[in-house]
Amino acid sequence: MHREGIKKSIHGKACEMQTTNTYLGLLRERGKQGLPLARVYRQLFNRNLYLTAYGKIYRNAGATTKGVTSETVDSMSLQKIENIIGALRSERYQWQPARRTYIAKRNGKKRPLGLPVWSDKLLAEVIRLILDAYYDAQFSSHSHGFREGRGCHTALQEIY
Repeated sequence: MHREGIKKSIHGKACEMQTTNTYLGLLRERGKQGLPLARVYRQLFNRNLYLTAYGKIYRNAGATTKGVTSETVDSMSLQKIENIIGALRSERYQWQPARRTYIAKRNGKKRPLGLPVWSDKLLAEVIRLILDAYYDAQFSSHSHGFREGRGCHTALQEIY
């Protein structure tokens, strides 16, 4: 994408949706420069972000677990993505309550677990992709928790 295209995209004036990598790359740059994040809600209409989010979460063990509805990854389709985008566009999207279940712990007690419906998982992953791209560049290089490619093992490696 040439410089003028980037400038238009950054300011939200582009008519067509960018590819996921282009958009997330622009967000990373804005985050590094400390520029404000603008017109994020409009990006929730970008079908490419949903396809990327789907690719990240469809293999998870919980993807086939039902929430309060019978919707799971098995019922995923491009039409479902278009339905989510349509509901967001008309500001009718409703998050569903998570189904609460309890799983046994080793000590005999039980811990609560919330099971959201598939559409909510997908939309949440799209939002996570956007926010992660913008804010990750602003975190300290010494921060390791809950970051992609960083965890306890990388923190220990840094200490050693």
